[in-house]
Amino acid sequence: MVSRTGLTVGLDHISFEDVIRDADVSRSAVYRHWPYKDLFFSDLVKELAKDFAPTLVDDELEVLRRVIAEHADWLDTAELRHGLVIELIRQLALLDFETFYGSAEWRTYIALHATFMSLAEGELRDEVKDVLAHSEQVRTARVAASWKQVAGLFGYRLRPELGATFETLATLVSATSRGVVIMALATTNIAAHRVQASPFGAAGKDEWSLPALGMASIATAFLEPDPDIEWDDARLSSVRQALRYWVPPDT
Repeated sequence: MVSRTGLTVGLDHISFEDVIRDADVSRSAVYRHWPYKDLFFSDLVKELAKDFAPTLVDDELEVLRRVIAEHADWLDTAELRHGLVIELIRQLALLDFETFYGSAEWRTYIALHATFMSLAEGELRDEVKDVLAHSEQVRTARVAASWKQVAGLFGYRLRPELGATFETLATLVSATSRGVVIMALATTNIAAHRVQASPFGAAGKDEWSLPALGMASIATAFLEPDPDIEWDDARLSSVRQALRYWVPPDT
């Protein structure tokens, strides 16, 4: 039966009456707005789909500024600039993973995708699909803008032969990160796994997490130094100035 119909996930564990009680609102007013509890849960699913992830901007900026401050001299050569980019990826990937791994909102969003698949064909399923698709587009655009900003600042470009965009890169990075989080929820040793290594042209030997290895693998597959950029004194000065006042892209 499961093979034929799928394993359903839903909101059956939430009592409509408990929601009304805890919200401390008039029961009659609620039922005037939602005559049937299924109508309420339909609106709830759509609302949950809009709020799809915790914010990371402040924590990410803190990591960026700390890493850059610690390695200010790594802009001087191509090898060290590459090492700085790899170090940023190493630390930011772990931050993203730990934030999502411990986030109730992110777990809800993951579960919502499973709930969506169990909805019957019809208007609600179509509406939830549209809301989820919009949420994914917004997130992908934000991640893509961040990668584009970092790549441009450190003199990288997408490898022309791949015919890819930064949205492509963002999609693969997000899918990999999400997959590791889902696996780690059941296989807890994934979250704790570390290896001492210096992969991807890292400047030194450091502790690497699985999320960092995954993200760096994708980034190095898609990005390469831009041969048209000349790292003269003027560019070095402008990049250092930009790094001191780093502002995330507004999407």
